[in-house]
Amino acid sequence: MKTYEQMLKEAEKKISRDTSKESRLEIPPPNVVIQGNKTFITNFTDIASSIRRDPKHFAKFLFRELAKPGHVDNNRLILQGKVMKNLVQNKIDAYMKEFVLCKECNRPDTQIIKEDRLVFLKCEACGAKQPLRRI
Repeated sequence: MKTYEQMLKEAEKKISRDTSKESRLEIPPPNVVIQGNKTFITNFTDIASSIRRDPKHFAKFLFRELAKPGHVDNNRLILQGKVMKNLVQNKIDAYMKEFVLCKECNRPDTQIIKEDRLVFLKCEACGAKQPLRRI
């Protein structure tokens, strides 16, 4: 019969060394394409689904924050005007901080819920509930 230490050494050999990730939430970087006087974010719905948010809510936030009109076409976001990739990334990070990450435990396991006329961010991990501003 094997000892505990022998079984532990066998298990350590079988598992890979790189088992840790920096974050569970992997958000794809925005693919920003500027054509003429329009900016296309070609992987917009991929980003929205990775953060588990409604694309309409996310798009409305980007329209307001970037001060650009636009619309969602299939799985891409089209903005009127030229917007640089780093500015789009900064606004995505701002959306994450305000509408995705829990203010208490800093986890992305949240959902937006509406009670009466108020909107809250409810954390599924710790149970915290914070009010959100309207977009």
